[in-house]
Amino acid sequence: MKEISLHILDLMQNSIEAGANWILLEVNEDEDGFFTFSITDNGRGMNEDMLKKIRDPFVTTRLTRNVGLGIPFVDMTTAQSGGRLIIKSKPGEGTFLKASYLRNHLDRPPLGDVVNTVKVFLVGNPGLHFVMHYKVRQAEFIFDSQSVIKRLGEHIDFSYPEIYSWLDAYLKQEIDKVREAGGLK
Repeated sequence: MKEISLHILDLMQNSIEAGANWILLEVNEDEDGFFTFSITDNGRGMNEDMLKKIRDPFVTTRLTRNVGLGIPFVDMTTAQSGGRLIIKSKPGEGTFLKASYLRNHLDRPPLGDVVNTVKVFLVGNPGLHFVMHYKVRQAEFIFDSQSVIKRLGEHIDFSYPEIYSWLDAYLKQEIDKVREAGGLK
């Protein structure tokens, strides 16, 4: 995958497949010279044996195919750009994954369209409690799907055209504010 946002989408989908109904996505465009993202979920988690094997592309828990490329690709791209991938998990407690890339490294993939990643993910996973924490240095923005639902009403659906358009504009506006306040625009 050529963009980090596509890796994020793939890894969050892994969380859904692991039974998660709550996901926290944290994106930090400048964490001490690193671009980082992390995904925390409350899915079924992995045991120590699976944690040792998960970076191997020929190890997967999926029944539909014999390869799992999401984590191995992220592991490869972080290593190629002076970073690393950390994965912590416990059965019954969920999984934490953090990818770090040297921010200005030539081989760091671009972030890509994180707004569309979030929108597509929310539409495809109704009922999910999704939180995104976006940060650049000291500037930050937190989006919480449950807060939006409480404010707009329990019957809202992120796939409604009006809500989908609002979500697009809102996320872009708030991320742009954070990037500007953090000195990236």
